[in-house]
Amino acid sequence: MGICDGRTVIITGAARGLGRAYALAFAAEGANVVVNDIGTSLGGEGRDTSAADEVVAEIIAASGKAIANYEDVTDWDAAGRIVEAAIAAFGDLHVVVNNAGIVRDRMFVSATIEEWDATMHVHLRGHFCISRHAVNYWRAKQKDGRDPGARIINTTSGAGLQGSIAQAAYSTAKGGIASLTLVQAAELGRYGITANALAPSARTRMTEQAFADKMATQGADFDVMDPANIAPAVVWLGSAESRDVTGCVFELEGGKIMIEDGWREGPVVDKSARWQPEEVGAAVERLLAARTPPRKVWGS
Repeated sequence: MGICDGRTVIITGAARGLGRAYALAFAAEGANVVVNDIGTSLGGEGRDTSAADEVVAEIIAASGKAIANYEDVTDWDAAGRIVEAAIAAFGDLHVVVNNAGIVRDRMFVSATIEEWDATMHVHLRGHFCISRHAVNYWRAKQKDGRDPGARIINTTSGAGLQGSIAQAAYSTAKGGIASLTLVQAAELGRYGITANALAPSARTRMTEQAFADKMATQGADFDVMDPANIAPAVVWLGSAESRDVTGCVFELEGGKIMIEDGWREGPVVDKSARWQPEEVGAAVERLLAARTPPRKVWGS
């Protein structure tokens, strides 16, 4: 018996790296898994369905239940078909793990509009489309008197929480996903749906390229950057046991589980009257001296 017995989960970008680790872990805990991946390159080019097929074969060989799906999460109608495929194959849907993403690293002064749009498209539109279709299904269940026990698990990033040099588009998209999670949690709880986000740090195609030295931990007693380290927390968030946890952003790395404190009001100076422009500088100096210093932007 696993903590996700009988639950059905869609995982986008599930053929490699973190998505693959999530798929295997969910299946090991009894979930029915939809392995969604169109098999693009790191930058979003090309198509290759074989990687998703391999993950499904691995799950089935271990006596798990899974199907492959090659639909594009950024296409509104295709995203609907992913949800339909999960229900057709397994009779229900409980969890959406939004993991698919691309990266187009570029210093801001060299960034192009095409790279910007492509990054926003995959991360923000991709998170929206499939979750929106899933919510339609879950809301209908709730209105029919059935508790959907549903979970949305989004993927933000340290880049989205604190910024990252040469990743303006990626950081912006991931920051937007963190905000989206807060809104989903606030709006969807009434329908029996929770929404949480992850900022995972692990070895993937993306991080091996950007942080090669940090990711090279394979020979250590504990491989801190093994993507399988992230999966247990994701599986728990997808289980019935996480019903009371929503609107949270978790940073995960190795054996660490950290919950983000989020944006909150800091020091304040109140004149109780309108400020003159020449007065503002001194007030800001006081605020800067009193605040908790922010984390540095990655790479700065």
